[in-house]
Amino acid sequence: MERVDFLIVGGGMAGASAAYELAAHGSVIVLERESQPGYHSTGRSAALYTQTYGHPVVRALTVASWDFYTNPPDGFSEHPLLTPRGVLLIGRADQTAALDRDFAEGRRLTPTVERLDRAETLARAPFLNPDYVDGAVWEPEAMDMDVHAIHGGYLRGLKARGGRLVTDAGVTALERRDGLWIATTPAGDFAAPVLVNAAGAWADGLAGMAGVRPVGLVPKRRTAITFDPVFADPVFAEPADAAGLAGWPMTIDVDEQFYMKPESGRLLLSPADETPVEPCDVQPEELDIAIAVDRMEQAVRFSVRRITHKWAGLRSFVADKVMVVGYDESVDGFFWLAGQGGYGIQTAPAMGRTAAALVTGGGLPAEVAALGVRAEDLAPARLRRP
Repeated sequence: MERVDFLIVGGGMAGASAAYELAAHGSVIVLERESQPGYHSTGRSAALYTQTYGHPVVRALTVASWDFYTNPPDGFSEHPLLTPRGVLLIGRADQTAALDRDFAEGRRLTPTVERLDRAETLARAPFLNPDYVDGAVWEPEAMDMDVHAIHGGYLRGLKARGGRLVTDAGVTALERRDGLWIATTPAGDFAAPVLVNAAGAWADGLAGMAGVRPVGLVPKRRTAITFDPVFADPVFAEPADAAGLAGWPMTIDVDEQFYMKPESGRLLLSPADETPVEPCDVQPEELDIAIAVDRMEQAVRFSVRRITHKWAGLRSFVADKVMVVGYDESVDGFFWLAGQGGYGIQTAPAMGRTAAALVTGGGLPAEVAALGVRAEDLAPARLRRP
């Protein structure tokens, strides 16, 4: 049996970032059930950094991650982690109130956000149908994220700090004995006084193995495709090539009925579905793909010529859609790091530092606390109050 100070279950972005930070405080092993880390959620992300997306706590954690992403530690990555994209949150005339609401909320932490009328929206995105769109909210500092570089940087940093990732190591049994959590896996047995539950969609199941009450985590399917667009209007013949599409902003319906963005010379499209499913290697449904195409084609001046790739990923949420980060109040040494939903990558630097601080008994990082986040906003106990 191998013993360490911190045992982390789950090698996705949440587990990797926490492991990197905890490795500065003691010995760390990350147990990953798959043959490669980040398979179910991290590797299937839309890969956008946006400070205006999600619950206020989520937005604060995203803002607190900016400095790391724009100025990472030496050697973390050979390439920039963020590259310019911009997000256009569009709405019809009947969605004006939603646009005004999101504009007001977005400006609280991101003063560069702008409210655009129809003419301004079409000037920025002439590919939109002028009979559909009535206005937009523009977030110029939204960025594409290099998810592979970010995840890889955390795992390399973990190794450089003496930590270790063990793959094909799904936990089959857990017990607490003599002040240690003992995890049984096909790769061997591992023990630590602190177990960090970063098991993604499987986090409630892992808690059950440990005799810990679940937090009500619900895995939800998110579908995406990439496709080649065809432009009926000859004005848009030129942007149909890879160079033209590359400069388009990510475009999102204000009620999150669909979103699209450039992706490797094509367009990525999702119906922004959140269909509850059991934890699994989730696959796309043809109905969700058809819904996405129909919604998008109403809003734009092009159509789908050929679907080149389709997939689905898991986004796991608790009831309030805020991450669950903190020690379980009923069992010693069991630390929750779950419920990242669709925000796990954009918040990873702040969440990794926050998790490490709470695991080791410290307060929230100063840059997180300064944005109004409290430990009780993240703690599992909040989900168990009557």
